[in-house]
Amino acid sequence: MGLSLNELLARTSLFIHGSTVVDNTILTREGSRTALVATRGFEDTIRVTRGAYGRWGGLNEDSIKHPVKTERAKPLVDNEYIVGVRERTDYKGAVLEALDEAQAEKALRFLVSKNIEAVAVCFLWSFCNPENERKLKGILARIAPSVYCTLSSEVAPVPGEYERTSTTIIYAYTGRIARDYLNSLETLLVQAGYDGSLMVMQGYGGLLPSHEAAERSIGMLESGPAAGVIGSRALGELLSQPDVIATDMGGTTFKVSVIQSGSIEYAREPMVDRFHYTQPKIEVVSIGAGGGSIVWLEEGTLAPRIGPRSAGSRPGPVCYGFGGTEPTLTDVFMLIGYMDPGIFLGGSMVLDKEGARRVYAEKIAAPLGLSVEEAAFGVYRVAAAQVTDLIHEITVERGLDPRDFVLHSFGGSCGMLAAMFGAELNVKQIVVPYTASVNCAFGLVSADIVHEYSTTRLISLPAPAEEINQIYEPLLARAKAQLEKEGFTGDATCFDWSVDLRYARQVHEVNTPVHAATPLDDVGLAQLVSDFEASYERKYGKGSAYREAGIEMTQFRLTARGLMERPKLEPMPLGGTDPRRARTGKRPIFVSAYGGMRSADIYDFGKLAPGNVVPGPAVVHTPITTIVIQAHQVGRVDEYQNVIIQRE
Repeated sequence: MGLSLNELLARTSLFIHGSTVVDNTILTREGSRTALVATRGFEDTIRVTRGAYGRWGGLNEDSIKHPVKTERAKPLVDNEYIVGVRERTDYKGAVLEALDEAQAEKALRFLVSKNIEAVAVCFLWSFCNPENERKLKGILARIAPSVYCTLSSEVAPVPGEYERTSTTIIYAYTGRIARDYLNSLETLLVQAGYDGSLMVMQGYGGLLPSHEAAERSIGMLESGPAAGVIGSRALGELLSQPDVIATDMGGTTFKVSVIQSGSIEYAREPMVDRFHYTQPKIEVVSIGAGGGSIVWLEEGTLAPRIGPRSAGSRPGPVCYGFGGTEPTLTDVFMLIGYMDPGIFLGGSMVLDKEGARRVYAEKIAAPLGLSVEEAAFGVYRVAAAQVTDLIHEITVERGLDPRDFVLHSFGGSCGMLAAMFGAELNVKQIVVPYTASVNCAFGLVSADIVHEYSTTRLISLPAPAEEINQIYEPLLARAKAQLEKEGFTGDATCFDWSVDLRYARQVHEVNTPVHAATPLDDVGLAQLVSDFEASYERKYGKGSAYREAGIEMTQFRLTARGLMERPKLEPMPLGGTDPRRARTGKRPIFVSAYGGMRSADIYDFGKLAPGNVVPGPAVVHTPITTIVIQAHQVGRVDEYQNVIIQRE
């Protein structure tokens, strides 16, 4: 743009940020030195987890195959920093035993003497009455005001002793780091000439002002993948595609999420690493198979495996020429002709094809007794099978038919594989967005300000609708005041209700959106119950709903949105179908239908015009990704410069 950084920021009205700082803090175990204060007698909750499930929760399939060898994840709090104090509140919120303040102060002084940086406080039933937790926080503020403190009644006011404790610990462990990070970013932006708002992406798909996000560190978990799903939904709305399978393959992982009727799925049991938490998060399922994932042979069987180990960015794939010595999936793409060594990233980087061939021959092809090409074909098919299986898990195994969906392919590597696994799934069509490898950034500018509110009450149905409405009144008042403070009123606001319901005596609930007009009347409440049972049967199988057991409401949620202005995308006029102007030559590539290398046309995306139709087999090179079109498929450039791949 011909501008300096300061000039650019001075002319910028909005800065939106997604970050892996919280994910990395947990994965690298570099958070604050954290302590846990629990109700006396319940100090072991975080170590017990949820029974045997804690031994294998969060592990990959290979690890779960050997349950005897599994162990619970090491907690983020060391055993010596877990203390119990005398206090007790019952499930109705009655204080049965007031906090023993003398004992609490003694325990806190002990922790402070151990140079504790953060304290997580989680008392039984504190979400029904936070009095004892607040008293303890007051004592800590008096004796050690610099120690970061989180209360379960504030950050996780929901039932579920283990999950609530785990959530509170994650907040304490990462909170100070997230706050310092965002405060530093805000300072840097101001110093560089920016005077607008700083918004931070959350894992549930909304934006928060940085000062609020700084106090809600857990919301930043997986904010990048969440932004990608938001971008995919926005693109689906633009293209009139309400049912989408959103797939993303970057350097280390392959991720997939499902959008049904324009609605995003949320994780049933959100986890980070192997730790549960209670905050809402867009469901994004992943495996360690990306462009930089290392290809290796299983000991004994010599079966090819891809990932989860990654070559990272340095040294990266062998073909990058940065000193990599392990073959990766990117090297496979190079060997089967999908990547051009001379025009990678718009020609800014020359790839080392011979180096990749040499390492691959030595470590993969020779042990298998195959040529380099044959071994590469096999690994490519394995990669396609792995991602197809993952997509089956969150579609077919949940009663969804991939043939009813459009597949969106984004991320730098996905375009080289999507035509293959999309055909296996028989999806309606495959869309490689114009934004491709920066689709998460497109998601950031497609998101709204979103605040989540909830309250816990146990109500058995039938119950009057007015009782439900009264629960929502204080939530709505808080939400409207918050949005008004941020400049959103009237038509610029939206309030979505949802309720967690279950059959009597069950442990797990099904979150069910309220589709009826609000406040509810008896007809709307009846519709909510019907929607719950339909959702229950989708999750657990036809005929599993059983109204005669009795139905209970346990949690009432409100999602408040401040509707942001979005960039308006103008369609371009469609021209002729002939793509010859963009054709740059031919080269052999792997064509699945023929089981080997075949000559294919190569295209420069920059010279393709809306309306052009590219017959497969073909490769389309863009500055940010590569798109492979298999035999018996065609790629059409639409009016927004997306590439739509369909069967001939």
